[in-house]
Amino acid sequence: MILKTIQQRRSIFPAQYSKEPVRNEQIEQLFEAANWAPTHRKTEPWRFYVVTGDRLENLGDFLAKTYRTTTDKFSEFKFEKIKAKPQQASHVIVICMERDPKERVPEWEEIAATAMAVQNMWLMATELKLGSYWSSPSLVEHMEKFLPMKENEKCLGLFYVGNYDDESPRGVRQPIENKVTWL
Repeated sequence: MILKTIQQRRSIFPAQYSKEPVRNEQIEQLFEAANWAPTHRKTEPWRFYVVTGDRLENLGDFLAKTYRTTTDKFSEFKFEKIKAKPQQASHVIVICMERDPKERVPEWEEIAATAMAVQNMWLMATELKLGSYWSSPSLVEHMEKFLPMKENEKCLGLFYVGNYDDESPRGVRQPIENKVTWL
């Protein structure tokens, strides 16, 4: 039942991942799920860049150096944490949105469609028993210096993926009745 998968979806952080690599076929399943997200005017704005293997160290170096040059409050601890984080994952999927060149829909709708694509990936990761986590640090504003992004692409975050051994944390939500008003 889909509701059970939705209820089990959790952020599993890179520090919780095992060293066992995720198979590329599983990553492709995440993308197939993403590709079926709703999209107004069928713009399908989601774009993904996959970083894995040796390039994970390159990503960590890039993010850490970017942090060093853009922050007003440098912390060596945070620098090292940023540098190490990508290498804790099997794959880091850079989440981007490509703006419709005709701008037929507002930008927020294309961002929302991309977010729905990521939610589909997250649900598929849950089904595949993979850990996943969407991080949106301000550093993603500089990803065009690391990736071959197109001019009309915008980076929205990093989606970390890895295998994990521990039990998923249990979710807690307030009752839906507290959030719905019937008219």
